[in-house]
Amino acid sequence: LQSQGRTVVRTREPGGTPAGEAIRTVLLSNEYTGLTDRAEALLFAAARGEHAAQVIRPALDAGSIVVCDRYLDSSVAYQGYGRDLGADYVRDLSLWATQNLVPDLTVLLDVDPQVGLSRVQSPDRLESEPIEYHQRVRQAFIEIAAADPGRYLVIDASQDKDAIAEQIQARVATLLGTSP
Repeated sequence: LQSQGRTVVRTREPGGTPAGEAIRTVLLSNEYTGLTDRAEALLFAAARGEHAAQVIRPALDAGSIVVCDRYLDSSVAYQGYGRDLGADYVRDLSLWATQNLVPDLTVLLDVDPQVGLSRVQSPDRLESEPIEYHQRVRQAFIEIAAADPGRYLVIDASQDKDAIAEQIQARVATLLGTSP
């Protein structure tokens, strides 16, 4: 995208702002293993709301393309399904926090949880959850993507990185009305 002269803002969640990074520390640090499920969901939504207001919306308003590592659907999958808090509750909370800001495209890099976890070098608080949790989260992502296929690109993440990149580039080009 940058080689095409587009301005790209790369960011991540939780994080992206000073407050978001502080919340990220609480959410992912193994120091906070006793955090309640509802507190976790609220903290993700708080970080997301701040991130949307301070980083994402201003970038979009300036005509930039925003590439964000994780967003609203991650909370729906991890807290709504994984923590069994209810997908609708968690989705509505994040929509409220972001003033209904939804991505044009969500790329889901799908991989068996055992394979994905084997790639982790220093597991954080969420990555340390039992495999059953990660299986619920994966299934949630698959269901979320199936419910809105126009907004999702589901990729088998066991492929090599060049094949994955080509699929993403093709879909983004289609979305932008350009050639890859």
